[in-house]
Amino acid sequence: MGGKNIISIKSYSFALRIIKAYQYLGKEHKEFILSKQLLRSGTAIGAMVREAEYAQSKPDFIHKLSIALKEANETEYWLMLLKDSQYITEQSFLSIDTDRKELIKLLVSIIKSSKSDITKKDENVNC
Repeated sequence: MGGKNIISIKSYSFALRIIKAYQYLGKEHKEFILSKQLLRSGTAIGAMVREAEYAQSKPDFIHKLSIALKEANETEYWLMLLKDSQYITEQSFLSIDTDRKELIKLLVSIIKSSKSDITKKDENVNC
């Protein structure tokens, strides 16, 4: 598996959970529309984190992680629809959503820290 940093590991593990949820929804409920959207957005988080590992610049890094953040937010929407339409239980929703929220917290922290680094660099140049 790619990088050894915590966001890479957690986003990859999250993607695997999303794939299992997709397989379950297709096999047990014959649900393919919402689950396909969940699969797309839920696995895109890790893909964007992976892309960010080789970003061309700090702004590019921030941009890629910001897209991952948007995908995590979209994933919540699909999870909520699946829960509220009773394709998944409240317990299943809470379990996977806890992981999603943790990813969001990590992404927000990394993005803020990276933006702060750029600001500090700019201030040092202007001194």
